[in-house]
Amino acid sequence: MRNRRVIMIVGNGEVPEGAAARIDAADLVIRFNDCRSAGRGGARTDIVAVCNTGRPALAMLGGGRWKTSAPVRQAREIWSVRSGAKFAAMRAALAATHPDLDDLCDDYTAGFDSFARATGRKHRVIPAETHEALERDLARFEPSPYVAPSSGLVVVADVLARVASAGDEVVLAGFGHSGWEWHPFAAERRYVDALAAAGRLSRLHQSHPSDLPQGA
Repeated sequence: MRNRRVIMIVGNGEVPEGAAARIDAADLVIRFNDCRSAGRGGARTDIVAVCNTGRPALAMLGGGRWKTSAPVRQAREIWSVRSGAKFAAMRAALAATHPDLDDLCDDYTAGFDSFARATGRKHRVIPAETHEALERDLARFEPSPYVAPSSGLVVVADVLARVASAGDEVVLAGFGHSGWEWHPFAAERRYVDALAAAGRLSRLHQSHPSDLPQGA
């Protein structure tokens, strides 16, 4: 019986050349939103983690492209990254500080739940406690003012706290720590570096042919 799993969390940033085989050989592969990592970053997709509030959620649910894409068809689970209740509670404060983000807290969790049910998949909402604990951890790394942690970091925190078992290897690929201006990417990079230094996870770097596993 195999005890140790490799859990690969693949963001939508640059994936190292030659990484596809290593990613596809993992026991569990998690991708995000429109799964832009698929292709150069392998094909296997077990879980699609989605930003379930605001414009990205509306775009995914509003058209057929996301629902019929190969990674989404392959996934056995859909994870909604944001707690609708938590983001609803943020709405009033954001209206004062970031009026341009008036639709950020619009909650489309029910749409993802309906899609998952209709297609025979499991739908899971990452609890608000994960988001809140992550914000406490990020505070140690002096983040610039921000609105919310990135979906990628929420999933990393959730996997470490609730999914990975002792002995599992958690590996990140495609995490460039850049993008939307209201995510605390610099602090997130420092946080991930600290987790890597502590042996909680590792980053997937460029693979050489001899490094690629022959099996799982």
